[in-house]
Amino acid sequence: MEIALPKDLAQDVGLAKRRQGELCRQKRIFDARKRIIGGDPEAWDVQVHDQKIKEATEKARHETFAAEMRQNDKIMCILENRERRDRKNLCRAINDFQQTFQKPETRREFDLSDPLVLKKDLPARQSDNDVRNSMSGMQKFMGEDLNFHQRKRFQQEQNREWSLQQQREWKNARADHKLAEALHTQTRLQLDHTARHLQTLEGSTRKAVCAAVKEFNRNQALESAARRRREKKQEQEDNLVEISSLLRGDLLSENPQQAASSFGPHRVVPDRWKGMSQEQLEQTRLVQKQQVQEKLRLQEEERQRDMDWDRQRIQKARAMLLFERRQQRQLHELRRALDSSNHSLAQEQHLRKNYRKEVSTNDPTGDYFSQFNTRSR
Repeated sequence: MEIALPKDLAQDVGLAKRRQGELCRQKRIFDARKRIIGGDPEAWDVQVHDQKIKEATEKARHETFAAEMRQNDKIMCILENRERRDRKNLCRAINDFQQTFQKPETRREFDLSDPLVLKKDLPARQSDNDVRNSMSGMQKFMGEDLNFHQRKRFQQEQNREWSLQQQREWKNARADHKLAEALHTQTRLQLDHTARHLQTLEGSTRKAVCAAVKEFNRNQALESAARRRREKKQEQEDNLVEISSLLRGDLLSENPQQAASSFGPHRVVPDRWKGMSQEQLEQTRLVQKQQVQEKLRLQEEERQRDMDWDRQRIQKARAMLLFERRQQRQLHELRRALDSSNHSLAQEQHLRKNYRKEVSTNDPTGDYFSQFNTRSR
């Protein structure tokens, strides 16, 4: 059995650390989900922020629609309960009226179908005229009774009361119908007003969100441009200071031949070297110019990339605006179709009302009896 020395343990630990570091490096490079090399984290953060703003706006719009639906459901439940209560009250009133004012005993033809007619029947005639003593069994002819005039007046008075009662009932029914129509119209107008108010709130919210996003993008662009200008200005000032110090320094104003070495022209004496030659300076300036041009090229590429990102954001915002406008047009078309349907239903209801009015004008008594007979059935 071999004994592990401290040197071997340290070597194994170093190998394990290098292996672990290599694995971590491979994960950072080859894992597409965690790799940030070659990407733009700031642009990703901006996209994530825009997506969060869009989700918040969509959530607020859905909550507004949900609140509107709940309000409409409550209103419909209230209207249904009211209509059910009114129908129940109307049926109860009709039953009470029939039991109070339309009893079988009050009908004019009840004496023809009275089941107790034989029990109620009296002898032929009981009055001052001897009814029992009639000629050939004919007790009395029609219209020769003593109470003929009183009965006729009573029947006329009764017919007049019935006619007045029917007219009052007809007027009350028409008033109730008009009241129901006015209530329905008022409820419909209130619903339309609520829908317009919610639509206005949605439009104002969308405009506020668009304005906030636009202001945020504009501030970001201004800050980025100001930062680039400051960096460029600072770099130019640093370059000018450096060039001025090199040109006006003591090293460039003295003889460079003092630093020549005896070992070769490519070597100098360090303690007597006074600076580079003119060729070396020109070469250095050339390299500096190349570096400046390379930096300007990189800045131009960065500016072009920022312009491309801005153009993409503008195109996305324009696409969203077009999509919202198309939704608004669809909503307007649906609203127009609904208004047309409501208008046609109103015309049909108006025609039915005119027809009923004409029928009631021609024959109000028959129309009233036909309505009550239909309800009774």
